[in-house]
Amino acid sequence: METCIKMNETHLISDLCVKIVDTVENGNDKNKTYFACDICGQKFCQKRLLKKHLSTHTKEKIYSCNVCGKGFSQRGSVARHYRIHTGEKPFSCNICHKDFTQKNSLNVHLRAHTNGKPYSCVVCGKEFSLKSNLTVHLRNHTNEKPFSCDVCNKGFFKKSNLNEHFRTHTNEKPFSCDVCNKGFSKKSNLNDHFRTHTNEKPFTCDVCGKRFSRRGSLTTHYRFHTDEKPFSCAVCGKEFSQKGGLKLHYRIHTNEKPYSCDVCNKDFSHTSHLNVHYRTHTKEKPYSCDICGKRFSRRGSLTIHYRLHTDESPYLMM
Repeated sequence: METCIKMNETHLISDLCVKIVDTVENGNDKNKTYFACDICGQKFCQKRLLKKHLSTHTKEKIYSCNVCGKGFSQRGSVARHYRIHTGEKPFSCNICHKDFTQKNSLNVHLRAHTNGKPYSCVVCGKEFSLKSNLTVHLRNHTNEKPFSCDVCNKGFFKKSNLNEHFRTHTNEKPFSCDVCNKGFSKKSNLNDHFRTHTNEKPFTCDVCGKRFSRRGSLTTHYRFHTDEKPFSCAVCGKEFSQKGGLKLHYRIHTNEKPYSCDVCNKDFSHTSHLNVHYRTHTKEKPYSCDICGKRFSRRGSLTIHYRLHTDESPYLMM
């Protein structure tokens, strides 16, 4: 038989048809009546449970927070949300005693202690402690970029990456150094910068022992040992260990010269070339020979000069 439950009090769900079914879930419940959802088929032993379940399909939000007015489809969700206003954190980690507003958040946190990674990638096997991290990771395989910049249309795997990118258009720098007040668009860049003040170098090369303040610098350095050159020019095929090196090289093909001297307006493809050129105007000679004291505007000129003292031919064929 079939009946219709009309949820008049919400004015949103009306005339949703549900079936009352006689089911044999086990031998003892042969004549027990269940209420089945007409949308997904899930069964409930009470009408009120079905009524509660139906709101997950309709997205109606019949419960609201009396502090901020935010709506929820379930009463329990309101109770959990309310803790944001009260600051209540009833769930505590028995290892580090960190407190949480939700039990689920505590369960996720516990994996940091147990190194539990219940979610694994079906493509490469990499494991994750959070399902959301696996979802983002899978986009590396599918190349799906669901978040795009509405200014330049560049796509991103994660919304947080889009938010960071968008600051390149707005020039927003919400993170500032409390030592020198320099501003940064990304918190990670602030963390890297802060090590210039502390001289902290937490990343160490396991081949030569050289230390670095940034993980990216270590990764780039490591390629000197492996001779890895993952970046190649699409025009001539020349390979580079750093993306920045490829970008600079590419200007040879495009003849792009984005750096201009503000004295004579001569253009340069590299900022370092502009800096060297600028010394022809300022007469600055920052490099000096530690034997005779002669000064030079370019390091290369000092290197050539130094060979005069060592009896080495100053112009070696390399």
